[in-house]
Amino acid sequence: MIKSALAIFTTLLFIHAGLAPANAQTTSAAKKTVVKKAAPKKVVAKRTITTPAKGSLNNREKLVRKVTVVRGKRHVSYQRVSAVPSVAAVPPVMTAGDIAGLNLTPDPLALRSNVALVIDQASSQVLFEKNSAVALPIASVTKLMTALVVVEARLNMEETLTVSDDDVDREKHSSSRLRVGATLSRDDMLHIALMSSENRAASALGRNYPGGLPAFVAAMNAKARSLGMMDTHYVDSTGLSSQNVASARDLAKLVVAAYNYPIIRQYSTDPKYLVEPSGHALQYNSSNRLTSNKDWDIGLQKTGFINEAGHCLVMYTRIEGRPIVMVFLDSKGRLSHVGDAARMRKWLVEDQPKNLTRVKMVRADQG
Repeated sequence: MIKSALAIFTTLLFIHAGLAPANAQTTSAAKKTVVKKAAPKKVVAKRTITTPAKGSLNNREKLVRKVTVVRGKRHVSYQRVSAVPSVAAVPPVMTAGDIAGLNLTPDPLALRSNVALVIDQASSQVLFEKNSAVALPIASVTKLMTALVVVEARLNMEETLTVSDDDVDREKHSSSRLRVGATLSRDDMLHIALMSSENRAASALGRNYPGGLPAFVAAMNAKARSLGMMDTHYVDSTGLSSQNVASARDLAKLVVAAYNYPIIRQYSTDPKYLVEPSGHALQYNSSNRLTSNKDWDIGLQKTGFINEAGHCLVMYTRIEGRPIVMVFLDSKGRLSHVGDAARMRKWLVEDQPKNLTRVKMVRADQG
């Protein structure tokens, strides 16, 4: 009986020992199936900036900055690449004066203008001249002769003129505030042509002359000859053509002749003027800032610019009571002709009276 009980007990121990590992493995597997699979840890991209070592770039290399975005994160890196050879700069347009070598002429005032002439009108004494006998393009200084021809023709100044397609600049492609079809009186056209150098107004003035533009240009050249302007030639009424040429000496004669007409004096020196082409109000401003400068007493002026001519300025002014005619041609820089006028005025007031010398400058090859 006892032996039977021991045998049963021993058998149960062996059974329990054999089944335990299997049960443990089964339990562990069950747990694995129950527990959810953990999500992989999100890797956050770091911002990296890689730059070459200092001094490692040579003249043929440059840094290229590269920015990329990965999962919303911004990455910045730098890479060395071969530099593309730069395109050679376009040389500035040479003026007619530069081509003629006038820019090699020195002067004691270090003027930016290749040509200058200053005359005491009361005594006709030349106070300063530099290449004054050389004929050069004069740009919109042309419009001073345009005004003289219009005024002396005694045309109806109240007649309405219309801007046409023929007045559009197809040579220099300059802009204009007067649209094709705009209408203004001849008087208003003259005013803005002189004061603000309005090209379409000057073109309309010439085109509406008896006989048209060819007759007007002929009258311009005839007037130049009558004034003794032997180095002068005109081909249009605007000055847009570089074939409109004159010397400083000739232009001084033109300034004196035009000064005789009050309408030219007033229109050329007004700082502002309002016109209403076809009912639309337009305010024009003077092309010469000196007209609104209280330190200057300007009786007549005209500016001009095209690439071939450089910046030009002619004036009839009074300096300490003296009537002075100034001509500056082929100046370099947008306000350089105005700066030259200021330098000349200072010289006339402070330096020139001390020695009363006449300064004459010509090209070195002319002696």
